[in-house]
Amino acid sequence: MKRGIRFAIGTQASAFALALLWSTSAAMAQVDLSDTAAKPGEHPLAPAIRIAESGLKYIDETVQDYSCTLIKRERINGELGANQHIFVKVRHQPFSVYMYFLGPDDLKTNEAMYIEGRNRGKARCRTGRGLQSKFGWVSLDPNAVMMMKGQRYPITMTGIRYLTDQMIQIGKNDMKFGESEVKFFKGAKINGRECMCIQSVHPTPRKQFRYHMARIFIDEEMTLPVRYAAYSWPKNPGGKPVLEEEYTYVNLKLNNGFTDADFDDKAPGFRSAHDANNKRRLRR
Repeated sequence: MKRGIRFAIGTQASAFALALLWSTSAAMAQVDLSDTAAKPGEHPLAPAIRIAESGLKYIDETVQDYSCTLIKRERINGELGANQHIFVKVRHQPFSVYMYFLGPDDLKTNEAMYIEGRNRGKARCRTGRGLQSKFGWVSLDPNAVMMMKGQRYPITMTGIRYLTDQMIQIGKNDMKFGESEVKFFKGAKINGRECMCIQSVHPTPRKQFRYHMARIFIDEEMTLPVRYAAYSWPKNPGGKPVLEEEYTYVNLKLNNGFTDADFDDKAPGFRSAHDANNKRRLRR
C-alpha cells in the first residue's frame, strides 16, 4: 500500500445532484414528485430546488442517522479509479461519520471516523494491513496530506445533510444562468429495484457549471436515492460524456440509534466493523 491512507469522500462536482436527490427522496411523502414541470417563466431547476428545500427540513425532522454500503468510482487527476466498496455510518447530531473499506485490496480494512466538536477537531483512522496497522488508531487533521491523498474534500464534508444544505445554494447559483435541461424518467432499475431517474444537463461548458450531466436514481419504494453518476463534457464534438464519478447505495438502513460507540474508539462498547469481522473469523 502506498504511503497514506486513502479515504472515499464525495467530490464537489457530485454534491449538488447527490444532495438534491437525497432531499428529494426524503421529502417524497410531503412533496408531489409528479409535479415536476417548471411554472411559466421559472428556471428548469426551480421545481427541484423547492423539493430539495422541503427535503432538508424533512431530514432534520426525521432522519437521525443511517448506514449503507457505498459503491463508488471517481476520476482523480484525470484517471478513473477502480470501484471502491465502503461500509458507512452517519449520525447527524452531533455530526459523526464512520467508514470501513471493503475493497479494493489496497484499501481493504482501512477505517476512518470523525465526530464534530471532539478530539480537538481531528479524525481517527486505522489501517488493518501492513506496517501501518501496528500503530492502531491515530488522530489526524481531516485536511492532512495522508487523509486527503487522492481526495478533493475531507471527511468533515461527508454526509447527506451537509451536502443538501450546501448544494441547495449551488443549485440556486445555477439558477442565475440558463442552459439547464432537467428531465425525469420512471422505470429505471438499480440492483433490481424500481427507481425514478432525474437527469440534469448543461449542454455547453461554462465556468459557472460544475458538470455536463448528472443522473440520480430514487428507489420508488424506499423513496431514497440509491445511485448518482456525474459526467464532464465530451472530449470531442459528438463524443460520449466522460464519467467523472459514480456512487451506488445499497443496504440502506435509517434511524439505527447510533451512539458514540459507533464513532469513537475510546467509547465503551466501541463497534468497529473490522474488529467484528475478525471475531467472526476466529469463531469459524
